[in-house]
Amino acid sequence: MPRPLAITDDQELLDDLLRIAAAAGVELDVAHAAAHARPYWTRAPLVVVGGDLADDLAATGPPPRQNVVVVTRTADDPDMWRRCVAVGAHTVLELPEAERLLVEEFGDAAEPVTRAGTVLCIAGGKGGAGATVLAASLALTASRGGLRTLLVDADPLGGGVDVLLGQEEALGARWPDVVGREGRVSFAALQDALPTFGELTVLSAHRGEPVRIPRGAMRVVLDAAQRGCDLVVVDLPRYLGESEAEALSRAAATIVVVPADLRGALAAAQTVRLLRPGTGDLRLVMRAGTLDPEVVAASLSVPCVGVLPEVRGLVETLDRGDPPPLRRSPLGRFCGELIESLVGGIPETRRTGTTGLPSAGAGGP
Repeated sequence: MPRPLAITDDQELLDDLLRIAAAAGVELDVAHAAAHARPYWTRAPLVVVGGDLADDLAATGPPPRQNVVVVTRTADDPDMWRRCVAVGAHTVLELPEAERLLVEEFGDAAEPVTRAGTVLCIAGGKGGAGATVLAASLALTASRGGLRTLLVDADPLGGGVDVLLGQEEALGARWPDVVGREGRVSFAALQDALPTFGELTVLSAHRGEPVRIPRGAMRVVLDAAQRGCDLVVVDLPRYLGESEAEALSRAAATIVVVPADLRGALAAAQTVRLLRPGTGDLRLVMRAGTLDPEVVAASLSVPCVGVLPEVRGLVETLDRGDPPPLRRSPLGRFCGELIESLVGGIPETRRTGTTGLPSAGAGGP
């Protein structure tokens, strides 16, 4: 695979570029003279031109191309934009201030966006409302339909969504292995590190000492997932910190699961007040109860997208280590319709997919 090209004879600048490229997980081809760049010019996914060789490069008359940047360690050089235009670059990046932007440039060149992952956040209007079951069921339904899906367990006090899926013994990283991650990570690397079952990848909490999820770690995970997934489902806790706010800010929709009873409605009113400032599209999924779901939705001033079907024997099923029963079930149909309405659905060519989690005792993914 072609690598980004750096054109510079400034050793300090080159050291910076190699370090920044390493942070993006990419290797560089290097031309120490403008004339040496010609064999790489058209095939490199990104060309980074050092300010020291920009005039020399312009003198060679390189053919026009996309994805060229000029990089300098000299601040506020009034001549640098002239050099930028001369080599056909789209911007000038001054280091060290622009290091993060350059990491993104390198990363985008090495891992072009292949998907446009839609983020759905799921929250419980009150404790025990069933938000985690819905989050897992949506992720399973989407992945079994062929959508590449990441299920993110954002609740370190929830006991781990891998348990609900019957996959607590699955090999792979959990949040404590991810929280120290900074910079950029490819979705392929994330997928390799996490438990993955067909098109479903799972990032779960663990059952040891609770670990706070930093905003930076959530950002790294969601950045990678949105580049490499069709759907990202985030199971939120019933409180908001910086990492939860990061997920909410990216959500195409945030779904609050609300039991249709008095305490459920009162608790959900507080939850809605907490979530509303941080997300653009808030919806309710109701659990059948003593109140009319539409009355509850009207009282909360949030639209209701459906009533979650009750699944007979669900607790016993989960306790056996089986995932939520979805195939040919009301819950599975509900999740499919919800994905259709919020995300655009599963293409017809994918609806027959059978990829998914095994039942307990089935011998592993």
